[in-house]
Amino acid sequence: MGSIRSRVLAWIGRRYLARQQKNGFDLSKMSIIPDNLLTPLKRDGLDPVAELGRIRAEEPISKLDLPFGMSGWLVTGYDEAKAVLGKVTEFSSDFTNLVGNAGVTEDQNPGGLGFADPPVHTRLRRLLTPEFTMRRLSRLTPRIDEIVADQLDAMEKADGPVDLWEAFALPTPSLTICELLGVPYEDRDEFQRLSTARFDLFGGAGASLGAMTESLSYLDEIVKKQRENPGDGLLGMLIKEHGDEIDDRELAGLADGVLTGGLETTASMLALGALVLLKDRSLFETVRGDDEAVHKFVEELLRYLTVVQMAFPRFAKEDMEVAGVRIAKGDIVLCSLSVANRDGVLGDDMEKFDATREPTSHLAFGWGIHRCIGAELARMELRTAYPALVRRFPEMRLAIEPDEVGFRKVSIVYGVDALPVLLE
Repeated sequence: MGSIRSRVLAWIGRRYLARQQKNGFDLSKMSIIPDNLLTPLKRDGLDPVAELGRIRAEEPISKLDLPFGMSGWLVTGYDEAKAVLGKVTEFSSDFTNLVGNAGVTEDQNPGGLGFADPPVHTRLRRLLTPEFTMRRLSRLTPRIDEIVADQLDAMEKADGPVDLWEAFALPTPSLTICELLGVPYEDRDEFQRLSTARFDLFGGAGASLGAMTESLSYLDEIVKKQRENPGDGLLGMLIKEHGDEIDDRELAGLADGVLTGGLETTASMLALGALVLLKDRSLFETVRGDDEAVHKFVEELLRYLTVVQMAFPRFAKEDMEVAGVRIAKGDIVLCSLSVANRDGVLGDDMEKFDATREPTSHLAFGWGIHRCIGAELARMELRTAYPALVRRFPEMRLAIEPDEVGFRKVSIVYGVDALPVLLE
């Protein structure tokens, strides 16, 4: 695909350019992102680009050629990625690693779990985990059923082609998360925009951080209202049970993490999973099958698609060795989840989608202390949505040729721009 031009480096690049920026380097003049930094975010349709597979086969931990002599590593092997993601004390994901780089300031910290290290991460996750147990989440089951049915009803009334992304994939998790958090659903369009903006590298670093700031400002107001009158959603429950242990900014950060972590990712899974179905209509029968068949289908989709293409960057806190590779203190380590989940150590023919495959220990939700806390909620939505979709529209087909589907070019969360379908 060649070198891709852009006005800025996203958060990965900001770290690499820190030293030069301190010496007066003007980031606004940087127009080319080194191509090897973007390779983990590229795909050929639903597949990681072949270059990533070649790198994994030759060097599952490979040196990255970074600007200005900075040192970094790309991890493409499954075992190697799992080893890095599981190292709690040796690596840091804290937001402070970015502060001071390319104008990033402490007040831009989005909060939440992704950019926190222990003990802060430990305390916040301890408060949040009980809200994501199956017992607590089960209360959402009837509502998820209603949400899915409502979207299908609206689609059925439409004339001509329907954009499955806009009409089904996006509103389903949006409604679900607003229900979970206890925030007004009428603001969903704005939150969808903010969530998408932070993951799109072509929007630039300023746009990404700006989207975080906007959503946090809104959630700050929601938290204040919940403090006065706690509801039955996640925010209200945290205030009722742990109100003295967590301040408003931390609550807003947790809510923002849940919203953005569960909206764009689940929406992309719903759309790309539907594309897998539409490309192989025999899978309609699989998804109409029993719960076990649906469970296998969803787990295989999660592994095969891996919409979150790369884990949060890890910053080495000390010299160490991982899988025989020496990593120095200060090095940046990037784990490619999408290609790690295609590693042959997980089984045979991992480059192929197999709906009958026994579930694997995939990395679609990450690994270690930063494993996605909302994994079970995402599974609930997917297990509900796919069977309902094919049962309602058994003759559904693409309204365009498969090679005409527009995929995102470079994005941390992979997805489509639109997915037009004919329902009958």
